[in-house]
Amino acid sequence: MATFCLLVAPLPYTVRKKVFRFLSESPIIAKIAYALKISFIFVGILFADALQRMFKISAEAELAKSGQQGSFSDVRTESNIAARNAQRNTYLTGFTLFLSLVLTRTFYIILDLIHTQEQYAKLKQESISKSNGIGEGALKEVEKLKKQLATEQSKVKDFG
Repeated sequence: MATFCLLVAPLPYTVRKKVFRFLSESPIIAKIAYALKISFIFVGILFADALQRMFKISAEAELAKSGQQGSFSDVRTESNIAARNAQRNTYLTGFTLFLSLVLTRTFYIILDLIHTQEQYAKLKQESISKSNGIGEGALKEVEKLKKQLATEQSKVKDFG
């Protein structure tokens, strides 16, 4: 939760850029991310196991309800407890996997945003420098043309 809040917090551009550059280029963080990926693989295995157990318990509960067994209340209580535990495990592991996907995707979207902002700033600087170069040449051309116009107007006055 804190990681997600840090990712989407409205930080200034330079601070966000430094934080994300550190997170994406640090070898220590890369090792931590690798360990987290491995742990999420194990969570995925636990999710599959929890789903299997939930389906198995549901099938056993249906069999117990339809079958003629001696202590119906004991089976029902045990079945309800086991079903609740299986559902809890399924929801916890599924939610953990979903949040890992959301965090990963949010991180890469914000990283792409930072790279795009850097490219935009570069292009803006290039266009300003190019327009300044063209502007100076154009100003010289305008001055030259104004001088020519002034000389032509003076010639016209001399003839008139």
